[in-house]
Amino acid sequence: MDHVFHRYPSATLPVIDRGEGVFVFDTDGKKYLDACGGAAVSCLGHSDARVKQAIVDQLDRIPFAHTAFYTSEAAEDLADRLTAAAPGNLDRVYFVSGGSEATEAALKLARQYFVEKGEPGRRNVITRRQSYHGNTLGALAAGGNQWRRAQFEPLLFETHHIAPCYEYRDRGDDETSVEYGFRVADELETKIQELGAETVMAFIAEPVVGATAGAVPPTDGYFKRVREICDRHGILLVLDEVMCGSGRTGTLFACEQDDIVPDILTMAKGLGAGYQPIGAVLVGAHIYDAIRSGSGFFQHGHTYMAHPAACAASLAVLDVIEERGLLANVVERGNELREALNDRLGQHPYVGDVRGRGLFVGLEIVADRETKTPFEAVKGVPARIKTDAMSRGLMVYPMGGTIDGSRGAHVLLAPPYIIDSGHIPVIVDRLAGAIDAATAD
Repeated sequence: MDHVFHRYPSATLPVIDRGEGVFVFDTDGKKYLDACGGAAVSCLGHSDARVKQAIVDQLDRIPFAHTAFYTSEAAEDLADRLTAAAPGNLDRVYFVSGGSEATEAALKLARQYFVEKGEPGRRNVITRRQSYHGNTLGALAAGGNQWRRAQFEPLLFETHHIAPCYEYRDRGDDETSVEYGFRVADELETKIQELGAETVMAFIAEPVVGATAGAVPPTDGYFKRVREICDRHGILLVLDEVMCGSGRTGTLFACEQDDIVPDILTMAKGLGAGYQPIGAVLVGAHIYDAIRSGSGFFQHGHTYMAHPAACAASLAVLDVIEERGLLANVVERGNELREALNDRLGQHPYVGDVRGRGLFVGLEIVADRETKTPFEAVKGVPARIKTDAMSRGLMVYPMGGTIDGSRGAHVLLAPPYIIDSGHIPVIVDRLAGAIDAATAD
């Protein structure tokens, strides 16, 4: 009998059996090329011996240590490793078990920071429409995807939304890319003035928007303008790199490519590569010092935070990425993948845009390429693409509501960093077939 409460109770799912590199196999023996890493998680594929051994070694030493009593070498070493690589003064790490927990911790930390500083009036959070920062109530409140928020709206604290940096949809014909980016960045200034700077504690954004919009990168200069605005008003900049970080865009931290440093940065997904659940909140020294010299206690915590086996796994993931030069592979294979997608689908009548950075690639699906008109939601194009791709032995991550939570569709690709050039035409060919089949009528 099936007693699992699946996220789609009416669905009949294949049963996963094993993984080998970039491929997974179900119990019927069907082989799938994983071109999405589940949800941009499995960055090293599914059978890395180095990571598995690190977990076993840690379990042999100690499987669990509650952080109210102990720290662990694995947690200390991982924090050292991340802060040594992080930009700017991000020099403390708070470990959690996933992306939503990381967002929750970041929000509470931002609030406590201002309380410690004697500015308790700072309570407002500004975010962007079509953002996604997690599914727990605080993280959901910080997000801007209306479909995810709708039925839980009465339970969410109030946040304030501005436009995303979504050039494909929103740049005017009379604007350059940079002018457009500055215009939407300046919406942050307007919103701060509307609320009163003394009431705003944080602005939160994804450097490259992931699940809800399909690998949408910022325009040049957008985040530098955002950083300037936050600095001018003493507001914390929180960057959500849960999906786009950990090397996914070609640098360990996605914000490196925009030459900015946030006050708080969240990570998860690729940080553990799926081998263990782990997330992290990297914090600027000024925030940590305010807590330490104030109350001396961050009023937050989870049972499994800084789990030794998860931290050991993450250390091994970072070792593999560095020693095998996988960030270079992310850049090279990412360029190949986008080029191949543009060659095959760049003029496809139902593909409006191919975008992204590194091995974080999105295709926007449209009913009319010239007008950018989306398919009607009732057509169910994302679900049809996913089903057909699975039948062809390909895992991709399609989603609807790309434009405003109800209209639009995209496909997200986030294959493992270990893919080689031979995998690219397989991904493109199978995806093209799935798009053709899903849009046939």
